[in-house]
Amino acid sequence: MKQPTFFQRLRPHLIAVVGLLVLAIIYFSPVMSGKTLSMSDVQQAVASAREIREIGQQSGEKPLWTDAVFSGMPAYMIDFNYPYIFVYKAVMGVVGLLPNTASVVFVVMFCAYLLLVVLGANAWLSALGAIAYGFGTFGIVSLEAGHISKLFAMGFGAGLLAGVVLALRGRYWLGAALTGLFGCMELGANHIQITYYLFMTIGLYILVEGIALVQAGKGRQLAMGLATLALAGVLAGGSFGKRLLVLNQYTKETIRGTSELTAKTTNPDGKSAESGARNGLDKEYAFSYSYGKAETLTLLVPNAFGGASGGGLGTGSDFYKALVNRGLDPAQAQQFVELGTPTYWGDQPMVGGPAYAGAALLFLFVLGMFVIRNPIRWWLLSAAGLMIVLAWGKNLAAINYLLFDYLPYLNKFRAMTMALCLAQLFIGIGAAMALQSLVSQKWTFAQLRQPLLISFGLTGGLALILALLGGTLFSFQTPTDADMMARYFGEAGKEFLPALISDRQGLLRSDAFRSFILILLTAGAVWALITDKIKPIVFYPVLLALVIFDLFGVDKRYLNNADFVTKAQASQVFEPTPADEQILQDKTPGFRVFDQTSDFMNSNRASYFHRSIGGYHAAKLRRYQELITYAFQPNTLNILNMLNVKYVIRQAEQDPNNPQQAPTGPVVLPNPEVLGAAWFVKTVQTVEGADAEIAAMKTLNPRDTAVVDKRFAAQLSGLPATLDPTGSTIRLSNYRPDKMIYEVNAARDGVAVFSEIYYRGNEDWQTLIDGKPVQQLRANYVLRALRIPAGKHTVEFRFDPPAAKTGDTIDLIANVLLIALIGFVIFREGRNRQSAPMSEPEPVGPPTPEPAATKPTKAKTR
Repeated sequence: MKQPTFFQRLRPHLIAVVGLLVLAIIYFSPVMSGKTLSMSDVQQAVASAREIREIGQQSGEKPLWTDAVFSGMPAYMIDFNYPYIFVYKAVMGVVGLLPNTASVVFVVMFCAYLLLVVLGANAWLSALGAIAYGFGTFGIVSLEAGHISKLFAMGFGAGLLAGVVLALRGRYWLGAALTGLFGCMELGANHIQITYYLFMTIGLYILVEGIALVQAGKGRQLAMGLATLALAGVLAGGSFGKRLLVLNQYTKETIRGTSELTAKTTNPDGKSAESGARNGLDKEYAFSYSYGKAETLTLLVPNAFGGASGGGLGTGSDFYKALVNRGLDPAQAQQFVELGTPTYWGDQPMVGGPAYAGAALLFLFVLGMFVIRNPIRWWLLSAAGLMIVLAWGKNLAAINYLLFDYLPYLNKFRAMTMALCLAQLFIGIGAAMALQSLVSQKWTFAQLRQPLLISFGLTGGLALILALLGGTLFSFQTPTDADMMARYFGEAGKEFLPALISDRQGLLRSDAFRSFILILLTAGAVWALITDKIKPIVFYPVLLALVIFDLFGVDKRYLNNADFVTKAQASQVFEPTPADEQILQDKTPGFRVFDQTSDFMNSNRASYFHRSIGGYHAAKLRRYQELITYAFQPNTLNILNMLNVKYVIRQAEQDPNNPQQAPTGPVVLPNPEVLGAAWFVKTVQTVEGADAEIAAMKTLNPRDTAVVDKRFAAQLSGLPATLDPTGSTIRLSNYRPDKMIYEVNAARDGVAVFSEIYYRGNEDWQTLIDGKPVQQLRANYVLRALRIPAGKHTVEFRFDPPAAKTGDTIDLIANVLLIALIGFVIFREGRNRQSAPMSEPEPVGPPTPEPAATKPTKAKTR
């Protein structure tokens, strides 16, 4: 019999991959008419990077430091130039040719498809698992919010797992190439939290598979596989060496590093806060988003806990009827119930949608734990379980607090619910591999009856119980419901709460019935396949259609065609107000703006137009955050003065003489007390440690006094206790965020304070007086200061981190070696294909035993 050619065997996979792309385009069909999503997080990122990109366009070189956010921070944490990341640029160049938005989900599905093919699933079932991963609701909700890096990290992580599987299976060269390639792309996605969770699941896989290999007498294969992964890991890490080096340095200086504060301090809200020289994030902050244990039901029933935080009801809801009956205008009532109703009643502060895995898929995953006969099932179960346990956060403090305190680097991350992204991967893989086991091992219905009934009972039975009795099992309330209703509707608000509870019960009931029917249909299709009522050629499309209907139906509740806007609308990140335009007329270099119209430490709106003292970033500099948290409110004006805040933007107040007229909008308040870019002080107050520094900042008058830690005292030796700044001047003459030049005329020796953030002074920030290197010191907890001798001088600050130069060299070498490895493996695999026909991948692990027959059966052919 003639062996099929390589192309003939590859054709089903090509068709499947094209099908996945088409499916993504269908879901995101508005992109074909030139539309895109207006993503809030993307807008925030664009706003923070505007200064960097504009300077780069004007000068041909992006600055390494930006003053647009938090009074200054390294630009490489926002937008940085990586000239030698050839592999990443090549892959993303190809991705960029695909329709926007759809390309992101396609990458997730393609990588999951590759992983399933490596694990031994056929093209149909690999597509099934890929769709499960790509259209899991948690990921789609994340995409709607603009978490692009998270989606890419999810996708490339699946590809990285494929490389790991191949390496431990004995395909060392191919495993090394895939591990190196997708490891590089995973780092390029730049979502360290997802990558960290991914490596936890890789560790579980190595443990499970390693035990199986040792038991099978394949210890040498395990050792060779681990060595291969180590080598590929070095190349992958080196391909983004620059990012890893600067990130390692920066993290130590941020809220994710170690705080120097040791005493109890007081927050602006008056509450006591224990700092305690903490390494990493505070537990309360890190676990603020924790998945409720009962909320795990949303994996099975999407609206078990109300869906999203706002909206989701219609004019048939009890809440709408209650509002109208109370006299609210029907149009206003409809708008509120559709867009603003707090239907979500879970443990998290707010959610954009549930973590729905798919009822049919969850049923198949549970079935897989009975029918998959090799060790991979224990990996899938433990990995999915671990991700769910992590997502529970503070709701399983006995485990998660222990991990947070002792597992390296875990305390750098917050929003533990993010682990649910990867739980979806293992549920999808388990569902696909369950069906692959049924097909390849030729199960009979007699053998499958008990696993099928148990799986149906655990999933379909639970959904039916929730549909019939769910309204009596939970309170459907949160502790904040009463306050929220009073905030919206005053004293009458409490009257609407029973109607809201009734609607929450209805959401659970209807979706629970929906999940039960989907599971019933899936179980029926599996029964029909096993009993030969339908053939696989019919079963596969039917099941794919069922899963697509299921996931699309829920996903469209949270991301649909109405969310798309024209590219012109999306490019208008923020519109300038008259207040912004007024400030933009001032061309004085270096001044900053304080925007009070929103939460200034969680918005980049002001950063889009001005040098802002606030901003939005996941890893703020620790000392700056501590200054704002503990000293800003009691000493606001003085801190604004020393940060060179020349203008304050605030909302216009109501005109008392014309109460009928609405306020006109944001207005500009000039700050006449601003200290400017730099100034000489009269005294230097030396203190012992960070606690004393932050305490002094609560009452400091920075115009006259600078607070300096004793560790810098040697640089001040010989100066009189009282300094005389009379006649001394200092002026910012040349401004670029990473290179500033000041003209100084000092009447006598003195100390100047600069309204620039101190960051790795004398290491990354170099200081020169008249071209000669000098030592800078830190003053006022966050600023730079210099001892300046009498006379006329030129002072220059230059940001030139050595780690960036070293990183460029590492990037270049690692990328060249990685390209060589990939090229060699392509050549080697191509040569092998010419000499031997392509065989289907085999499942990982020891030989899979046939299920024991309960009675003689006729052989079947599939």
